[in-house]
Amino acid sequence: MTAPREAVPSRRVRANSDGTVYQRKDGRWEAAGYVLAPGNTRKRVRVYGTTRKEALAKLTEKIVSSNRGVPIPSAQGSVSSYLTYWLEAVAVHQLRENIHTRYTACVKQYLVPGLGKKKLAKLTAKDVRTWLNQVRTTCQCCARSIDAARDQPRCCAAGACCSKRLSPLTLAYIHSVLKSALEHAVREEEITRNVARNVRTGTPRPRRFEPLTADEARQFLAAVRNDRLFALHELALRTGLRKGELLGLQWEDLDLQTGTASIRRTLQRTQTGGLTALPTKTRASERRIALPSECIHSLKEHREVQEGEREAAAEGWRDNGLVFSTPARGPIDPANLNRSFRALLDRAGLRRIRFHDLRHSTATLLLEQGVELVVIKELLGHAHIGVTATVYARVRLRLQRDAIDLLGRTLHTQTGTSNQPDDCHDRLPYTAPVR
Repeated sequence: MTAPREAVPSRRVRANSDGTVYQRKDGRWEAAGYVLAPGNTRKRVRVYGTTRKEALAKLTEKIVSSNRGVPIPSAQGSVSSYLTYWLEAVAVHQLRENIHTRYTACVKQYLVPGLGKKKLAKLTAKDVRTWLNQVRTTCQCCARSIDAARDQPRCCAAGACCSKRLSPLTLAYIHSVLKSALEHAVREEEITRNVARNVRTGTPRPRRFEPLTADEARQFLAAVRNDRLFALHELALRTGLRKGELLGLQWEDLDLQTGTASIRRTLQRTQTGGLTALPTKTRASERRIALPSECIHSLKEHREVQEGEREAAAEGWRDNGLVFSTPARGPIDPANLNRSFRALLDRAGLRRIRFHDLRHSTATLLLEQGVELVVIKELLGHAHIGVTATVYARVRLRLQRDAIDLLGRTLHTQTGTSNQPDDCHDRLPYTAPVR
């Protein structure tokens, strides 16, 4: 009688597509399997671990993601190389030239020095948060060697750091550029998620502005009445047009008979083309607005003056179609307009404000007169009404206080003059509007 054979422990057989797990000669465990790759293809990947369980867990995680239809990252390069590709091949076709220039400066000055050497596929939210905290607390004179390039160092190169740090608005802008680049990497299936979205920088306080009051606005218009560009400044204050929109305005855009203006372009200075007419800031910025009667009158006077300049120039006249131009019929540089605007403020005895604050003054004065936000949004050309509500939140709070005080006076009057019991005849009608 033969002795029974000893039972050999059964080895668990892994099913197809589960991959393989084995121990390497160096003692580590390696797991390999096929997962989904970009372009709806399959690719064999390998993961490693100190134990069989660790290697198997890493492989299982990739297989589960693949079964959900998420391809594995294909990015093998650094963050620096991808940012360069994104700027030169993607952003250049999607952004206006001025915005692309700012993005390029942001990438070269902050993103590449801080995160450029890291692998794009291995970038984590912790890496982004650590880098942002470092940038937030680092003196920019020291980090970018600004002081060393000066003729007379007065900061880090002189041994006395000025602690010049980035503002919260600049920090949020840098963060937004990184998010935009990584978001495109996700769309191209270079990475699986945008880790920059998981990092919160906090909401920076909006830049404070001091618009002109009604009295100051009247004082300003009276002081610039005899200026050659009076029509420009009056149009800016009464309609809230942007500086580039005013400088890019052409006579063909105006209909002085019906009193309307079509905003189709903006004049900007670019690095490659100089003063160039570009499309409006957003699609909502391309709009048609009604012109005040005062602006129609001043524009007619401005056209008469321009006709006189053309007769005086005779054959040397160059007709570029612009409503506002230099005496030599060239486009007005935005920087020159800023300088002349400051001189006009000094002549009027008013405080220094930016030219863009004329636009804020328009919206503020309209809000104080009870004009609805949606009307102001259409006039200013904001893309969303939330932009209008956010920018002028401080004015809206003051209007809320006026409304509350008005309601308080109404309730106080009702309480003090009526001694009759409250019945249906004494109640305020529910649908009565309160202005």
